[in-house]
Amino acid sequence: MTTRGLEKTVHVRAPGKINVFLKVGAVMDDGYHDVATAYQAVSLYEDVYASPASDFSVRFGGHIDTSGLETDGSNLAMRAARLLARKTGFRGGVSLAIDKNVPIAGGMGGGSADAAATLLACDALWGTDVGREELLLLAAELGADVPFAFTGGTAIGTGRGDQLSPALAKGQFHWILVLPDHGLSTPEVYRELDRHRERHSQDIFPAQGQPLVDTDVLQALRAGDPHMLAESLHNDLQAPSLHLNPGLAAILEVGEANGALAGLVSGSGPTVAFLTADIDSALELQIALSAARYHVVRVTGPVAGARIVGD
Repeated sequence: MTTRGLEKTVHVRAPGKINVFLKVGAVMDDGYHDVATAYQAVSLYEDVYASPASDFSVRFGGHIDTSGLETDGSNLAMRAARLLARKTGFRGGVSLAIDKNVPIAGGMGGGSADAAATLLACDALWGTDVGREELLLLAAELGADVPFAFTGGTAIGTGRGDQLSPALAKGQFHWILVLPDHGLSTPEVYRELDRHRERHSQDIFPAQGQPLVDTDVLQALRAGDPHMLAESLHNDLQAPSLHLNPGLAAILEVGEANGALAGLVSGSGPTVAFLTADIDSALELQIALSAARYHVVRVTGPVAGARIVGD
């Protein structure tokens, strides 16, 4: 086993994501759901620093409260490092330092970005050279959103979201994110979706077994037209997220009253993403939402996936 690169720290940056479209199929026998989603990677990043060590450890920093995050073997970044070591026969360890900027349990895939960045960082640090395709296969073992954090850009995800196909996207989209004070559990949001569908079984169509991304979304992305995309934004998890966190409805109202083309809950929430027409509209909305005392961030998409930073 080669050990080239073990003398230095490797820095990898990976983006958070917005689900600009998300349809969820019926619950399956294993408790999971098939989904059809359109991912867009946005310019809110996790920074992972991997350094040589004899064992495995992780610590967190950054601009958000990380006090509630696990640092043991259950942490997704730790699981990523151990998985790569196990698959390649690498016998050392790694010290991970992660600066977090993507909201925790916010529906933007921050933990998935950590895992994707860790795979790439450890592969470079250890010199295991497993290759991009193998890293993507390992990413899929770790979670549905991890492969997309690795690839970035814009993509369609099917299955559990991990079966990716690139989607053409022209130009740049401008988003304002309202970041949550408290996260939502993804499994709980899915359970609430199932309960919501059962409660309203007489009023709504049964969930599709194999959902599809609407062609309107693909056309809007391909055209690079935010007005078209605003008409196509959709998230089946928005209703259960609003039920679990009713305060999200007020955020959506404020944003749409102050110039947003449209707003939606990202993924399982509770981050709310507002699409704007251009950078000037984004700046105006950022000011209005900040004045309303919301924690807001202005981002653009699509951006690249996990990448090594520097030499």
